[in-house]
Amino acid sequence: MTRVKLIHLSDIHVGRQYFSDELGEKVIRQVNQMKPSCVVISGDLTDDGYYHEYLDAKNYIDRIETENKLIVPGNHDSRNAGDALFDELFGTRYPVCARKGIKMVGIDSSEPDIDDGHIGRVSYPFIRENLSGEDFKILVLHHHLIPIPDTGRERNIPVDAGDVLKLIAELGVNLVLCGHKHVPWLWVLNGIVFLYAGTATTLRIKAHIEQSYNYIELDPGRALKIYRVSSATGQKKLVYKI
Repeated sequence: MTRVKLIHLSDIHVGRQYFSDELGEKVIRQVNQMKPSCVVISGDLTDDGYYHEYLDAKNYIDRIETENKLIVPGNHDSRNAGDALFDELFGTRYPVCARKGIKMVGIDSSEPDIDDGHIGRVSYPFIRENLSGEDFKILVLHHHLIPIPDTGRERNIPVDAGDVLKLIAELGVNLVLCGHKHVPWLWVLNGIVFLYAGTATTLRIKAHIEQSYNYIELDPGRALKIYRVSSATGQKKLVYKI
């Protein structure tokens, strides 16, 4: 496996009241300078799922220079029949990206017009089929499977989170990427790294948590390094390595 560089963005909410044009431009410049192998966006591209919001989001994302993008919808994207627009503009809500030594699978954890998450038993065979084998396995979804500190009373965890956790543990999934709460965090459970992205580009932040995104390096031999990157300054902070 050659060295793989991943950028993990989430909850960008392009073009809405709290979207920061200044931060948005900085993030694009930073990401393009890092020349990632793939950019992963784990949902909430829009705020209300309207067509004009989707067009703004697509125009923004198209400016990110990489050959590979893996994008899944969030709860905001599935408002107002936005799930159909997602399929129209981004191709599929269940993307798969494979390269030598690594397999990434995205799933839609949203439900139309509600904030709660749900993967659903119909998705389990898809996950099992695509995340079997010996590759380094990455699952991408919007909703968090494990609660996040400093986010108030817990809500919106997928109603079948327990079954999904069991499934990915059985499959030996290595890394789970998600967003939703606008709070960056990391858990390790049963050898699986659960990496949460904050919001990269909006002013909808909690307390003094700054806008950020994740930079991931995966080297031959499966050495993993995860950095949190400040959207404002581009500074990287190492948060995990094996």
